[in-house]
Amino acid sequence: MIKNKDHSSKKDNLAITAVALQDHILHDLQLGSLSVADNSKTDVRKKENKVKSLKRDAKAVVDTGLKKPTQSPRVEDPEREYVLDPTPPPLTLAQKLGLIAPPPLPLSSDEWESVKQRSTLHGDSMQPCPICREEFELHPQVLLSCSHVFHRACLQAFERFTNKKTCPLCRKNQYQTRVIHDGARLFKAKCATRIQACWRGYVVRKWFRNLRRAVPPTEPRLRRRFFEEKFVEISRRMLCSYDTNIEELFSEVDHCLAVNRSILQQLDEKCGQALTEEDWEKIQVQAARREVCECSICLTPLSLDAKAPVGVDSSRHPRATVLLSCAHLFHHTCLLALEEFSLGDSSPFHACPLCRSYYQKKILEC
Repeated sequence: MIKNKDHSSKKDNLAITAVALQDHILHDLQLGSLSVADNSKTDVRKKENKVKSLKRDAKAVVDTGLKKPTQSPRVEDPEREYVLDPTPPPLTLAQKLGLIAPPPLPLSSDEWESVKQRSTLHGDSMQPCPICREEFELHPQVLLSCSHVFHRACLQAFERFTNKKTCPLCRKNQYQTRVIHDGARLFKAKCATRIQACWRGYVVRKWFRNLRRAVPPTEPRLRRRFFEEKFVEISRRMLCSYDTNIEELFSEVDHCLAVNRSILQQLDEKCGQALTEEDWEKIQVQAARREVCECSICLTPLSLDAKAPVGVDSSRHPRATVLLSCAHLFHHTCLLALEEFSLGDSSPFHACPLCRSYYQKKILEC
């Protein structure tokens, strides 16, 4: 009888051990124990049940007309770090019986700091994610208790694919997971550095352009181009500074042209017609009334001897006298010299040295 009892107790222990091990295996095959499992469906169900309970327990509210103080919504810190599995999973029967080692206790804050320091020393956040080989940037990032860092979505996909909690690098089982933001901070610092570098480059390029506009270069070709641009800019500024009415300008030009045409027409009428002998006699009488005895050019006495050759000394051979249509008298040689001196004038007529009127001349004879 005693042997039968021992044999039955052993069978019972084997049965309990087998059941415990099967329960532990089934528990490991479930996805609910994963650290980053998607619990969105359960959250939605909880919210729906909460709304239903609120509707069921809702009571009539009397509006008293008094405004209730509005509470500001709670803003979560985007840089807050937190543990995804703060409490260990419940022990299975095999773990309670001591057949399998229980999961490790949750890490304290100091232990998490040491794990994070070890990861920082290895530079894991500066390297790409070991699963997808892409930069962390602003994507959610998780730190395992073995100090390895992954994308949260990548680790979630890996756990679903392997159906167990095993680190993709060191194969550590039953790790703990903590959400960190080291990759996001490094990415923001890198972006800020790039923005500052672009801004400094823009400032330097702008300063160099202003310097090129102010200081002429030493190379001849660039120096010539520099001054050409300066002259073009100055002429453009001068044109822009004038507020000119085109219609008034053209009307003024037309008026000036009409006045000049009338003056030229009068000159042609006055100087173009040849004087008759009677006109010359009247002009000579008018000149005699003035009683002019010397040439106004050379200030020597006039003579009515027309046969004296040009260029001979005036003491022996008096110079010929010329009468102008304005009734002024001069030596012929002096007037010719004055006309030769004024050859640079574009006018076809010569002006009298005294009255500045255009003239016709006649040489007086003895």
